[in-house]
Amino acid sequence: MPDSLRRRFLTALALSPMMFSLPLRAAAQGASVDITRIAALEWLPVELLLTLGVTPYAVAEIQGYRAWVADPIIPDSCIELGLRTEPNMELLTELRPSLILHSQGYGPAKSMLTPIAPSLAFPFNDGRGKPLLTARTSLMTLAQHIGRVAQAEQQLAALDKLLSQTRQQLVGRVKRPILLMSLLDEQHALVFGHGSLFLDVMQELAVPNAWQGETNFWGSAVIGIERLAEMQDVDALCFAHSDELAMQRVSQTPLWQAMPFVRSGRFKRIPAVWFYGGIWSAMRFCHLLNQGVAAA
Repeated sequence: MPDSLRRRFLTALALSPMMFSLPLRAAAQGASVDITRIAALEWLPVELLLTLGVTPYAVAEIQGYRAWVADPIIPDSCIELGLRTEPNMELLTELRPSLILHSQGYGPAKSMLTPIAPSLAFPFNDGRGKPLLTARTSLMTLAQHIGRVAQAEQQLAALDKLLSQTRQQLVGRVKRPILLMSLLDEQHALVFGHGSLFLDVMQELAVPNAWQGETNFWGSAVIGIERLAEMQDVDALCFAHSDELAMQRVSQTPLWQAMPFVRSGRFKRIPAVWFYGGIWSAMRFCHLLNQGVAAA
C-alpha cells in the first residue's frame, strides 16, 4: 500500500487508545480547575471535554482528529501539541496547563506528566467489554472533576432519549445484519464486532452486527479485504476518513466489484465517527446508522 496511507493507518492504530484497565486517577483539584487551560493528549478526552462544552487549551494531532473523529469540531484556537504518542513535552510545560487529560496506557507515562500539571486518565474499555458503560462513567468522572455535572447529566439524558427513539424508528426497517467497516488501504479493512462501542449501541437498538469474527481489546480487527467476500447477506456501512483516493482505487478492482454487498447495491459510505470515543461518538453513530439503514 502507499506509504502515506500506511503511515496514516499506523498513526490511527495508535487509534486504539489503551491496553490497560487501571482505575481512574486524578489530583484532588475538584471544580477549582481552570477549564480554559486543559490540555488533552488523546482524542477520547478531547471528545469528553467538548461534550461538556469545554474547549481544550491544547490538543495532540489536531489534523488527525479532524480526519478520523471529525465531530465534535475542534476550534481553530486549540494549540497543537504534536503526536499523541510523543507530544511536545517542552511546549506542554511552557503552556502551564491546569489539567492534562490522557488515555490509560497510551502516550507519555503519568510520571512524565506529574511535574507539569495534575493529570486524569480515561479508559476506552475497563475490562468489562462494555465501552458504552465506560463512556458514561468517564464523562461523569470528568464532569465532577471540572465542575460540569449538570452538563454531563444533560448529555447522558440526551443519549438515553436518542437510543430509545432510534430503536423505535428502526423497528421493521433492518432487513439484514449490518457490517461496519473502514477502509485502510487497497488490501485491508478495519471491521467492528465484540467489545466495540458500535456493537454496544447496536445491541441497545436491537440491530444485528454482521462481523462475528475475531476482535482485539478495542472491539476491532484488521482483515484482508478478500475476507469481506464472506459477508453474503449484509448491508455494509463504511466510515470515511479522508480516504477518498484509496476508496476510488479499491472500487475499481474486480475483487471489490465482486463483493456480494457491492453487487447488490448495499454498500454505503458514511461520515467519520471515532471508533474509540465516548457518548458523543455513540450518539453520532446512532444518527448515522439510522440514516444509513434508511438509505440501504
